[in-house]
Amino acid sequence: MTTPSSRRTFAIISHPDAGKTTLTEKLLLQGGAIHLAGEVKARGQARRARSDWMKIEQQRGISVTSSVMTFRKVFDDGRDITFNLLDTPGHEDFSEDTYRTLTAVDSAIMVIDAAKGIEPQTRKLFEVCRMRSVPIITFVNKVDREGRAVFETLDEVADALALDVAPMSWPVGMGGTFQGVLDFATGLVSRPEGDSREFLGKREAMEIPPEIAEEIELGQAGYPEFDLEAYRHGDLTPVYFGSALKNFGVAELIDAIARFAPPPRPQSSDQGTVSPERADVTGFVFKVQANMDPQHRDRIAFMRMVSGTFKRGMKLTPSGLGKPIAVHSPILFFAQDREIADTAEAGDIIGIPNHGTLRVGDTLSEKNDVRFTGLPNFAPEILRRVALKDPTKTKQLRKALDDLSEEGVIQVFYPEIGAQWIVGVVGQLQLDVLISRLEAEYKVEAVLEESPFDTARWLKGSDAALKAFADFNKSNLAKDRDGDPVFMARSSWDVGYQQERNPELVFSATKER
Repeated sequence: MTTPSSRRTFAIISHPDAGKTTLTEKLLLQGGAIHLAGEVKARGQARRARSDWMKIEQQRGISVTSSVMTFRKVFDDGRDITFNLLDTPGHEDFSEDTYRTLTAVDSAIMVIDAAKGIEPQTRKLFEVCRMRSVPIITFVNKVDREGRAVFETLDEVADALALDVAPMSWPVGMGGTFQGVLDFATGLVSRPEGDSREFLGKREAMEIPPEIAEEIELGQAGYPEFDLEAYRHGDLTPVYFGSALKNFGVAELIDAIARFAPPPRPQSSDQGTVSPERADVTGFVFKVQANMDPQHRDRIAFMRMVSGTFKRGMKLTPSGLGKPIAVHSPILFFAQDREIADTAEAGDIIGIPNHGTLRVGDTLSEKNDVRFTGLPNFAPEILRRVALKDPTKTKQLRKALDDLSEEGVIQVFYPEIGAQWIVGVVGQLQLDVLISRLEAEYKVEAVLEESPFDTARWLKGSDAALKAFADFNKSNLAKDRDGDPVFMARSSWDVGYQQERNPELVFSATKER
């Protein structure tokens, strides 16, 4: 049995087009999880990354949902490491799903395009990592093409993200003058070979051109050395240069995750932090995905194991339910291929098939004596009314909206006055996903109409204060799917005005799930 200390659970964050899907695939290839890199770029039906399986993702060639891929690698020095790679959407209209995936990882790889540097999406995801002190390894991709000067990229990472940067490798030339990547640890250069000028395993000591040698010397003197403590604390990022497409830097990256990335970290709960060494099984659901297999209308709850050794058939109690459920067919993921898991350790992600009993934010435990905290719902940035094309399908629509809000695809609000339900999302793409899935999975045709509201805030306060507020503002009140009161605001000015008038109420932009 491998132990929790041999687990590395990480995510890859990047802007669209920075090369995340290609890098994901090359890491799986290095780990022996797939045998041929072309499996992702094959013809016809197979022409999409193994991790992108939903219909809208295939049509648009982007990752929308986060998937999980587990693989094992035994290194030359005998280290046997199990990697759990969580894929996150990089699209600019990505959803809360992305934020929540980052609550389930212990570290992240940030992919930056050598020509474009840090883009808005990367920054947004980085902020979520910073909030949780998730350590980050930076991979500057596409150095075999023309790009910005190495110093420019390193300084941008340092300035824009307020992180110390420690270069661990250096490209020998770029674009037309590219001759390979120098690894500082070994002093060897990974060299391009063949017509495609890719890395096929040739590493050698070489005479570095004088102007690049000078650059490297300056780089090593001018930036801090790698410090494990500072990296794990989230204050420093080691920077690797490479090309995922041509295989440069991928082996070094996977070795860095094995060597430096933290094993499973303790998680915060209402009982203080829970250590991975704790004997009984605990974990939390950070994602629910319905209909992964269109033939069987299934729902899979993705659970991050926090402590204990899970064994198949074990009974666990979900915090939302209060009564134990037996987990007979837990799943380990390889994208959408699945294997039944017999055991799982802290740090692993297992899928639990269920029929709507498990929800995002639920804690599962043997003793039912702990609740994990820190899985937020975010106030929606876009609100829309849902109108049915066929009014007889109201029941199906309600079921679909409840299911999809349980998954975290959307949030749904039921107004106190008026019949039309309102959906809230963080990004526009979630609305397209909603309409496409209503049609494909629930056979419900609906359109989205403008809503009179601009944003929503959860209300907290004494019953008397809530009642007094409701008496005056009934037309602006709704309930979320948990039945909690929500103030539907017409503008952010509206929120401020009501906050001033009702100091005894809290208007919150996030809600713990």
